[in-house]
Amino acid sequence: MTVTIRRAAPADADQIASLMCQLGYDSTAQDVARRFEMWFDDPFSAILVAEQNQCAVGCLSLHAIPYLEKTGRWARIESLVVDEAARRTGAGSQLVSAAEDLARQWNCVAVEVTTLRSRVDANAFYQHHGYDDRRTMSARYWKDFSN
Repeated sequence: MTVTIRRAAPADADQIASLMCQLGYDSTAQDVARRFEMWFDDPFSAILVAEQNQCAVGCLSLHAIPYLEKTGRWARIESLVVDEAARRTGAGSQLVSAAEDLARQWNCVAVEVTTLRSRVDANAFYQHHGYDDRRTMSARYWKDFSN
């Protein structure tokens, strides 16, 4: 399978919406197009697309956040999804590799990713790619403003 990694474009909204739905995040093309507005103008945010035969078979979103306590930035993989039919073909690995290269270009010293514990395959995927499970090192707190 020949996969090309590239930056997302506005025309990708429909295919990315379909990918998001596969992860359980109901999205329409219009939703994704509106979200693109926040991503495309940020110099330290990127949406990468894995493309095969002019079809998006995966996508990954990446942010870089500057540290105050030390020099540099850390990157966060905000989302990663590969189409069910393209899983275990290397598309996800290529997306992660491209994201790590971009993070290095942004002077990031680390990359973080989170995933639900119930996503057993995703947890194994990240561990296979050298990501350490650090859940015992710190707590993660969340406050939801959408309610």
